[in-house]
Amino acid sequence: MGRLPLYPENHFINRIGWLRAAVLGANDGILSTASLIVGVAAAAATRNEVLIAAVAGLVAGAMSMAAGEYVSVSSQSDTEQADLARERKELSENPTFELDELADIYVERGVDRNLARQVAQQLTAKDALTAHARDELGISEITTARPVQAALTSAVSFSVGAAMPLLMVVVSPPGALVPIVSAASLGFLAFLGAIGASAGGANVLRGTARVTFWGALAMALTAGIGKLFGTVV
Repeated sequence: MGRLPLYPENHFINRIGWLRAAVLGANDGILSTASLIVGVAAAAATRNEVLIAAVAGLVAGAMSMAAGEYVSVSSQSDTEQADLARERKELSENPTFELDELADIYVERGVDRNLARQVAQQLTAKDALTAHARDELGISEITTARPVQAALTSAVSFSVGAAMPLLMVVVSPPGALVPIVSAASLGFLAFLGAIGASAGGANVLRGTARVTFWGALAMALTAGIGKLFGTVV
């Protein structure tokens, strides 16, 4: 019997860690900075005041994203390591029970019990902890937590995203700052949504519409609040 022909397969799950952090960071960078600019500008602030607020928002937002991602993903990593340590101890103290448990997992997935037992024995002989981590705990090389990667990706992508509406402040005439920043930022968000959806193999139209809708809503709300407070104060 000959070997099966090889066909190229493109999967996107291996990108989920950095892709989530990058898309989230860039989306937040554009949306939060553009909303801040629109809100401050709607309150009748000068261009310099808007620029100061935008730059402060960029720096604070990038640091907040990095710290938030690092803490969040570190917590996930700590949980994974604790579960692996517990599983390692159980494998050492009760290998027979762990073997039966692994075989039962395969039986629940539809494998014949005798075959499931053989598979469990072979995987246990090769690397018992990896087998249990993947099939019992759901921990694999693809999904494992990487705190530093997530933090750096978020900070950089936030800064890149925030720089886009900030640039619009510099090039826009003072009287048209709000509409130009809003329109350009919505365009950036739509482009980002399309890129993120395409990179993840998802529906491009849905991803674009989602980020554009929420971006428009956020900027409209902050513009309204800025106008209200600018009038009152």
